Amino acid sequence: MAILGLRDPAEGDWDHFRAIQYTGLARYAILRVVTNLVLGLMVCQLFAGFVPLWQLAGWMAMLGGALYFPAIVYRQSGMVNHDHVARRFVLQLVAATSLIAFVWAIPILLFAPQAGPMELATVWTILAALVVGGTLLLNALPLGAVLFNLVLMVASIIAFARVGDIVTIGAIVCFSIMLALSGFENARAFLMFKLSEVGLAEKDEVVSLLLREFEEGDADWLWQIDASRRIVAASPRFAFAAGREAKDIEGMPLTQLIAGKAWESGNLPPSLHVLSDKLTKRESFSNLVVKVQGEDKTFWWELSASPRYDDNGAFIGFRGVGSDVTESRESAEKIARLARYDTLTGLPNRLQLTEALDRALNECEQWKTRCGFLMIDLDRFKSVNDTLGHLVGDRLLAQVSLRLRSLMGKDEMCGRLGGDEFAVVMRDTGDGQRIGDLAHRIIDVLSRPYEVDEHTLFIGASIGSAHGVRDGRTVETLMRSADLALYRSKDEGGGRHNVYEPKLHSHAEERRVMEMALRKALEKDEFTLAYQPVVDAASESLVGFEALLRWHNPEFGQVSPARFIPLAEDARLVVPIGNWVLHRACCEAVSWPADVRVAVNVSAEQLYEPDFVETVVEALSETGLAPQRLELEVTESVFLREGSRAGETLDRILALGVGLSLDDFGTGYSALGYLSKTRFTTIKVDRSFVQGAARGMQESIAIIRAVVAMADSLGMATTAEGAETENEVRVIRELGCKKIQGYYYGRPMGAEDVAEMFSDHRAAMFG
Repeated sequence: MAILGLRDPAEGDWDHFRAIQYTGLARYAILRVVTNLVLGLMVCQLFAGFVPLWQLAGWMAMLGGALYFPAIVYRQSGMVNHDHVARRFVLQLVAATSLIAFVWAIPILLFAPQAGPMELATVWTILAALVVGGTLLLNALPLGAVLFNLVLMVASIIAFARVGDIVTIGAIVCFSIMLALSGFENARAFLMFKLSEVGLAEKDEVVSLLLREFEEGDADWLWQIDASRRIVAASPRFAFAAGREAKDIEGMPLTQLIAGKAWESGNLPPSLHVLSDKLTKRESFSNLVVKVQGEDKTFWWELSASPRYDDNGAFIGFRGVGSDVTESRESAEKIARLARYDTLTGLPNRLQLTEALDRALNECEQWKTRCGFLMIDLDRFKSVNDTLGHLVGDRLLAQVSLRLRSLMGKDEMCGRLGGDEFAVVMRDTGDGQRIGDLAHRIIDVLSRPYEVDEHTLFIGASIGSAHGVRDGRTVETLMRSADLALYRSKDEGGGRHNVYEPKLHSHAEERRVMEMALRKALEKDEFTLAYQPVVDAASESLVGFEALLRWHNPEFGQVSPARFIPLAEDARLVVPIGNWVLHRACCEAVSWPADVRVAVNVSAEQLYEPDFVETVVEALSETGLAPQRLELEVTESVFLREGSRAGETLDRILALGVGLSLDDFGTGYSALGYLSKTRFTTIKVDRSFVQGAARGMQESIAIIRAVVAMADSLGMATTAEGAETENEVRVIRELGCKKIQGYYYGRPMGAEDVAEMFSDHRAAMFG
């Protein structure tokens, strides 16, 4: 009923379906009109001798009007350029078709009786042809075809019933029924075909739209090759990605396009070999990244494709998509490089060094050979960073890396571990002598002067080395062994190379145990202070003491400051220990005579603590020591860090009335600018100059004279350290130093000895 147009089912948009169904009517409209008019003229010729001409002319006019009426209905129905047709318009077209059938019934009902049986049979034959053709041409209007067939069947039955031809009537009935059924099935098939055709067209439009959007994208394109691997139907985007015109790459082998200039030499990248292998085996592939050599630069494409076959199963090529992934590839390579190379020096970083060392150890295990690992630490680099800034330090590291790289052979890799630490991996050390030779060359080359930003810089290098697999079978063990050897080189003053020895492990363990003991030394009250006298050079009267830290541990005994002070610095214990020394010195000195001062050494780490001035104030207030009796000794290293915090802290300390002493002047990074920044009360001349002057060394004598003259002009006192002999004391006096400190006047003594000394002095005075 829906196909006939008599009912609209609830499911589906049948107004749209009818529009699809009836679009076929317009295609054969002219053919139907011409056919009807030609057959009408044949009928007029058949009955021309039996029927008056005016009747035939009138009938032709009626036929023409009936043929024109469907065109009017068709235009008014909205089926022209419209995708929806209402059911009432379909029924109007059916009525118009039925009208044509009634006009055709006139010749067989009115004209045939005026002629003979022969004419009746002829006109029925014409009508049969018309019915068959109408059924075929009206498959888009099945109800119209059925009614057209029904009207002419009834008219034919009436006509043959008049002459009593029952057989023909039966044939007509059977013919009409079969024709109606076949016409209905034809209409159903026609509708299904049109719906399928429209569905395919819509799908094709969607696919075309997607492909067009795909083609017009910024990064993707389509590509296609034939069975000979030659490019066919080169798209504009594909040509643009290749940096060429589409006509230039049409017909070119895909592999030749990708290879570029390397095609002639045959030096093809591995990725192109993989692609060629896939094409040869006719295998599908996805997200295959290939290197493309363009005219001016190199690209990276990501290709996906599948083989294509024709209807007979013959291979006809590949079709696929591609993307330009050059930017993402370069970003990935940059990230990978950042993960494996040091950004400042361009050398391999710790990750790549450990991987290389792991490979070297595996080769040693496999081939029974030796590998080597050298750890390099730059000497005096920290002072460059502190005095000239990190920018100069970074440029210095870059020059160090260039020198290291120039020393490497084919089986050696140098890299940066971090900070001022470098390392070298040696795949084969032979008999082991190569490690020592390379280490000494490194020390020699790195110790030569550097020119950085108009500064001439001198640094050195300390090296520790270990042999694989003798000193370690794993990366961690071998690196630890080399690190222990490096510690030994640094402890020996730097500029040296030491090879790992098993006993270094025991030293490291001892150091670790000592560090643990040092961390508990304060709470266990294992620290004491010793005081070394400072006397007036002219009168030899006592003017003060310098407080010196001592550590006595039940396990290690009396530990030398040369051992535990560097350990405290590494363990970041200097600040709490230094604050304890300050409080204890003030507490013990408060009972001394009022004219005797106490000097306390202060580290740079203490000065850079934000609350150090408050710590000094607290020590003075809690002990009751007068600020004028306290003198803080600092070295030039406190000025080496960037920023002005140390100078500001020292100015605040001077404002309290506390004295300041510049220790070891002239031995480190001596600069007169320090004296202009901070007004010290005392400058201490190092022991090395005192001994040199006593031996008559003119350089030492000149330095001491210059320091004394400068101190006198600035209103500062001078203290000579390390005076041990009468000759040294005499020279110091002659050179003008105001105060003297050394074994000649007394060794460091405990607080009880100092108290006893003052008691004996009082007893002698009042005795």
